[in-house]
Amino acid sequence: MSIAIRNLGRIFSINQTDLEAIRDINLDVGDAEILSIVGTSGCGKSTLLKIISGLDRATGGDVSIDGHTIQGPSKKEVGIIFQEPRLFPWSNVEKNIEFGLSAKLTKAERRKMIQEHVELVGLKGFEKALPSQLSGGMKQRVSLARSLINRPRALLLDEPFGALDAFTKISMQREVLRIWEKEKMTMILVTHDIDEALYLGDRVVVMNSKPGRIKNIIPIKLPRPRDRTSTDFSYLRKKVYEEFFEIEGIPADYII
Repeated sequence: MSIAIRNLGRIFSINQTDLEAIRDINLDVGDAEILSIVGTSGCGKSTLLKIISGLDRATGGDVSIDGHTIQGPSKKEVGIIFQEPRLFPWSNVEKNIEFGLSAKLTKAERRKMIQEHVELVGLKGFEKALPSQLSGGMKQRVSLARSLINRPRALLLDEPFGALDAFTKISMQREVLRIWEKEKMTMILVTHDIDEALYLGDRVVVMNSKPGRIKNIIPIKLPRPRDRTSTDFSYLRKKVYEEFFEIEGIPADYII
């Protein structure tokens, strides 16, 4: 699946005052590409993702998937994962994953798909567990399985691991890559974590704020799996930090 974003803008009206969240976003996302988007808080990253998902509407420009303009949310086309897992606390893992499956499927078909996705995200043995009995990382695995069960052609990730501890976050990043290698779907990741953006992305989009615009796009031509301690990785990390320091007007010699 390819995604084309053209002249995208979004203005919110707050207390009769217009607030321009994003302006003139132009971007192409290739089939099976992982695109990382980074920027300071309030630069419009999440707004952009919601428009791509069909959960919000632009006030200018458009987004198209394989040449067809997005008119609204479609679980079969685009899945989305938020920072909070947003699970039903009264439903077990199976029931949470099952939510949203087509009613046209037979009981046997539904059971087969649920089990496949339980295993896909590494939750075999926890099918009957309630969200309160799961760790933060396990809850996000349930959320991931629920987003993938309809076989979307693109997956949008909005700060999905921001609330997790460092070790769980790294584990989930590896899990996402494993699933991407298996499913080969297009992914767009919004994150504040520069290392995460570099570790997962084929390109990193750096956004300015007020209003949100694309400042630069940095290609990440490193083989997978990536070594976060390598010289090449450190060079790219420094390059992204330089973009942020330029935005904030911080002298380049402050970069560590």
